[in-house]
Amino acid sequence: MILKNKKHKNRSCTYNFFPKNRKAAMEMSVGTIVTIVLLMSVLILGLVLVRTIFSGAVKNIEGIDAAVESEIQKLFAESDTKKIVIIPSTREIEIKKGEDTRGFGFSIRNIGGEADKFSYTISAEEVSCSMRLSEAEDLIALGREKNNIQISAGDIMEYPMFVKFSIPETAPPCKITYAINMEKGNQIYGSSVEVYLEITSK
Repeated sequence: MILKNKKHKNRSCTYNFFPKNRKAAMEMSVGTIVTIVLLMSVLILGLVLVRTIFSGAVKNIEGIDAAVESEIQKLFAESDTKKIVIIPSTREIEIKKGEDTRGFGFSIRNIGGEADKFSYTISAEEVSCSMRLSEAEDLIALGREKNNIQISAGDIMEYPMFVKFSIPETAPPCKITYAINMEKGNQIYGSSVEVYLEITSK
């Protein structure tokens, strides 16, 4: 009888021990799953945010801010012979019909040994639709040209330029090539730099 009671007690202890471990294991598993789900959610949101920011930076900008100025400085630092830097650096801009706050930024550097006055004009060179070149130029709402930009020797423009487009709802889907033509004094300053605008439907 004594042996039987001991066996019974041992069975009782064995029976009560495992369920507690299973419960703890289940609680740990649930906690781990919740943590993984939360981390994945944060990761996905972060990726979406980065993609949105990157996409906006590549296709167009909405003005000249500290981030744009920093990027311009960075691009100029890559080479001492760069005369102009454009943001986005791809020089490809995508704007939807009806938008009037987006465009591109650029800055000019004086690589000469003396201070001088610079000027620039932006002209439409080619279109892929029935739009006339003059109509394509009229899409530039801000920053189409500027004169008497004083730049010290080896320095860049104090304030980068923002070229803003205003695309009416009636504009057809179109790809337009614009040329930035620069002058130093009364002389052509480097080659024309092309920027490519694509007008898309909403």
